[in-house]
Order: sequence, then C-alpha cells, then structure tokens
Amino acid sequence: MQLRLPTAFILLSYLILTLVPFVPLVLGKPLEHGANIAVMEVYAWLAVWAIFKRPAWFHWLLLPAFIGMPIELYLIVYYSQGISTHHLGIIAETSPREAMEFLGSTVWLLAAVMAGAIIWFIAVWAAALRTRALAMPGQARVAVLGVVSVLAALAWYGWEFGAAPAPASAPASVRAAASASGSAAAPRSAPVSGSAAASPSSAEDDTSDDEEEEDDSSASTDSAPGSVPGAHRTHWKLAPLPHWLRIPPDYYDFTRTWPFGLTGRGVDFYDEREHLARLGQASRSFTFHAHQQAPDTAPETVVLVIGESARYDRWSLNGYTRETNPLLAKETNLVMLQDVVTAVSATRLSVPVIISRKPATQSLEDGFSEKSFITAYKEAGFRTYWLSNQISFGQFDTPVSVFAREADVVQFLNLGGYTNNSNFDSVLLDPLQHALADPAPKKLIVLHTLGSHWNYSQRHPKEFDKWTPSLFGVDKPAYTDLKIKPQMNNSYDNSVLYTDWFLSQTINKLKAPQQPVTMLYVADHGQTLYDGACRLAFHGHNTIHEFRVPAFVWYSDQYKERYPDKVTQLERHRKAKLATENMFHTLLDMGDIRYPQDRLEWSFVNNSFKLHKRVVDSYGWTNYDNAVIKGDCSEVVEKKKK
Repeated sequence: MQLRLPTAFILLSYLILTLVPFVPLVLGKPLEHGANIAVMEVYAWLAVWAIFKRPAWFHWLLLPAFIGMPIELYLIVYYSQGISTHHLGIIAETSPREAMEFLGSTVWLLAAVMAGAIIWFIAVWAAALRTRALAMPGQARVAVLGVVSVLAALAWYGWEFGAAPAPASAPASVRAAASASGSAAAPRSAPVSGSAAASPSSAEDDTSDDEEEEDDSSASTDSAPGSVPGAHRTHWKLAPLPHWLRIPPDYYDFTRTWPFGLTGRGVDFYDEREHLARLGQASRSFTFHAHQQAPDTAPETVVLVIGESARYDRWSLNGYTRETNPLLAKETNLVMLQDVVTAVSATRLSVPVIISRKPATQSLEDGFSEKSFITAYKEAGFRTYWLSNQISFGQFDTPVSVFAREADVVQFLNLGGYTNNSNFDSVLLDPLQHALADPAPKKLIVLHTLGSHWNYSQRHPKEFDKWTPSLFGVDKPAYTDLKIKPQMNNSYDNSVLYTDWFLSQTINKLKAPQQPVTMLYVADHGQTLYDGACRLAFHGHNTIHEFRVPAFVWYSDQYKERYPDKVTQLERHRKAKLATENMFHTLLDMGDIRYPQDRLEWSFVNNSFKLHKRVVDSYGWTNYDNAVIKGDCSEVVEKKKK
C-alpha cells in the first residue's frame, strides 16, 4: 500500500497538470484545437518519460509549471487566455513594490497559493524518489525514443521549411488541412481579413483581436513550390515537407499544452526580448545632450496621452452632432488642435513618429538610430514614466516597447491583451496617481491607452453603452457583415464617450497638485467605419478618416503663469496644419527643454513655428495638402502633376 499510494499521488498530480488547458471546457467556453493539444501532451509526456526513465529524474523540470499553474488558471478563468509572452514580460519587469501597488491585498493570497503549489511540488518529488514503480522499461524507452525522434524531426522540418500543399485531386478536406498547416503562407496578393471589404453575409471572426495583425499584409510571405528558405533558425534552402508527412499539431498547439508548453512560451519570450534588444541596439549609445533652459527645482509635470483608433470627426469638440465629449467640453484650459494628421494608420508605425524624431517617410522601417523624447527628458532631470494599457511583446507591439523602456518606470497593465477581457483604460488612473505622488519634483508621464481599439464595445463598461443598438455583450461580432453597421458605429461612439470620461478623470488628477502641469493628447490613427456607401472598416485603407486624428493640449493655471508665451503660441497655432511629426518637438518645448540642433520651427508652442510638408502613406508617400478626397470611402489621393 505504501508503494501504490505514492504512485497514485504522482499520476493524479501529473493528470491535473495535463488537464489545465482543458479548463475552458469546464467553464462552457470553446477550446480551439483541443484534439491537437491532447495529442501533443501525450507526445511530450512520452518523450520526457523515455528520456529520463522515471519521474524522480525529470520532476524538477516541472517546477515552473507547478508555480505557474495558479496564474495560468487565473488568466483562463478571468481573461480566457493562458500565460503569454506579454504576461511573462509583466512578471519579469514588475518590481515587488509595483506588484504590491497593482495587486493590493490580493498579493498575499497569491503568495499563499504559490507557497501551496511549491509544497505540492515537493510532495510529488518526495513520492517520486520513494517509488520505482513508474520507471519505463529499457526496451520501451528505445521504441518510444525512436518514434519520438522521427516525429520531432518531421515536425521541425515542416516548421522550418514549410509543408507542400495537397495535390489538387485530393479531397477538399485534405487540401484544407494542408493549407491550414501554417507552414506555407498565403500569397501577398491575398486579402487580409481586417482590410477586406465587407461581405453582405456574416463571417465568423476567428482572427486575432489585434487590429494591427488583421491589417498588416506585410506579415504574409509568398508560398512557392520547390525549395524555400528556412524561415526561423537556418538559412538553408530545402524542399518543403511532402504533404503526406505533415504532422498536424504545430508549434502553436505545443505552446498551449501544460506543463511542457510553458517551455515554448519561454522560448518565445526570449526571442521577443532578443528582438527588443536588436531594435534598441542602434540607439544604445545615442544622447540628445538635452537640458532645461532655466533649470530649477520647482515642481513641473508634462503628460502625453497616446490615443488609439480615434477619429477626429467623432468628437463633439470637433463638431460631431452626438455629444461624445460632454466632460472635456467643460474644461477651460483645453485647446483643440483642428488639423492634425498621422502619416500611417498602424500603431506600431505611427507611435514612433509621435515620440521620436523618426521621419514619417521612415515609419515603415524597423528600428531607429535615435531614442525618444523620454531620454531627452531624463537628461534634463525629469523622472519618467511609461504607463500602458496595451501589450508589451509581439510583432505589433515590440517596436513601441523599445521606446517605452527608456523610461525610469515602465508598467504594462493590460492582462487581457486585445480580447473581450482586456482592462479598461481606467486601469491607468491609480498608477498615474502614484506617479504624481512621486517626490521627484519634475516628472514626465506617458499614458498609452487602448482607446477605441476593436472590438469597440469591449473598451468601456456597461454604463457607457449610451447609443444603441450596439455590440455590447456580443463576443467576436462578424465585422465583415454590413448588417451590423449601425451597431458598430454606435459602439464606436460609446468608446469615444468613455475616452472622454477617462481623459476628464486624468485632467482632474493633474489639477490636484496645484503646480505647472500640461498634457498633450494625440491619437495614433483613426478608423474607417462603413462611412456612407463605403464597404470598408477598421484601418489600412488610405481614407481621410484614418489619417486625420483628434489632438488637444490642456494646461494648468500654474503652467500658464510660468510659460505664458507658450500658451499664447498654442492658441495662435490651434488651427495650423500639423502632423504627428510635430509632437516630438512640441513635447520637448512644452517642458522648455533644449538640445543642440533642436528644431523649434516644428513646435507649435513656439514663436518660431513654421508649416511643413505633411505626408501620408496612401498609394506611396502622398502630400496630404496636395491631395483630393475620392470615392465612397474618402481615400486620400495626391493630385496628378501637370
């Protein structure tokens, strides 16, 4: 009995670990590729057992899974997702003090659960050391290792070099399975889901909730018969794997398994960190040699709020018939900027132009050789904060994170990503309050909001569901269905109404210190919303609705007393033709920061301000002020030269 009880305890513990990915089924939620996950888990257990022979020799590998299981379950239950590279980034980069502030009293509950998981881990290991009943026999080990090695080699080859499609004569189901392998990508000419025109019929939204992924056609690569270059680790050119040798479960399915899939997520996290380091390498030694014109120890705060997917013409402050800005309309020291355009309609491309000297015409290129305005503020003696409700890692987020990590304090607060379980922007308010309470006299604070990111109805709580019918409560609506145009537009306006509340709350917190404070709000890009007869939605369509963005400056009475000339110039240039390229220079000027070769003629709070050419990425680089608005979708098209 003493021998059998430890054995049962070990097997039961490992079974519990293995069933973690299937918790959504218990909660009545769908589980994508459940069969593949089950197959991969059996495969992984057999491989590890065959390599190490008995649990006593491999149990130590499971420590991260035991410790991480409470977090995994929490994320599945409350956010419908497991631990991702974004979550690993939050865990790795959050200090104990920040964790205490974010979790509050629940941190002790989490600590107790973690301690329990460690005790459980130790108990299982002790049981494994006491019994040899679970040792795999020698012949079985050889057989399993042989099969595992062959399958692993085929899976790696298909992942690295792609899998050939099934012949045209094969049944449709076989062809579909081959094309779904994920190894051979679609041609560049294929439409991207987020950019496609609306279909009269409903389509299931099974794509990522990340609009950047939906709209970025550059992520696809040409699929070609014959040899293809290694896409991941090697640069060899070998023939794709024959379709009949393709292993259906892929790397993505493996990362969703438990406990061994956590290894794959760790590898992805390491790759993202390396990518982040490579992007930052070009600017590692860069310095502005910045300073404040009249340095002193007087308190002063500058705030940048980066909006998301906001349209100029959906703000009532800009003339929209619906009252989407009832609270901001009451602010006396708020100056709306009437004519601001962004060069590109994608967050990862537009934000670097806002916060650095990266030219608009270089915005499509990865990386930049200079740092952002954050570093200039640090050089001038400011304590800097980057507080974000977006995610930290990923193809569409890492380019922004490169600049974010220049700040003294960096916090990514959105555990839910872009899903229906993401945090509302109000999650930024408490960290903002903590930043304002920092004893450092001079502070720069950046708030990166989720704003009106799709799905719009998931960006605000129920009390802001003012205009109906809306998409509130609808999970994964079919955005290609023109029948939901009214609901989509109502939900978008409701998200703007919530943004108004959030910005009003932010301003109220900035008023409290009774000191010089100024805040610049600017959106990264706009949205197309089936306007009129247009059959397009979201962004990436070259429309004026995506390039023209809302922006404003708010300042405290104390700021006006300290910098009266800047406020005068701000009022003077409120209707000037501006672009997001102006923001870097203006943000530094708002803090009275100078550096060699600065360009005050680009700052709209300076009397040296001059207009400059504004370009947008519409059928190539188009001069926005020498363009016409054409078609049902109001596309920006440059006038033909005579």
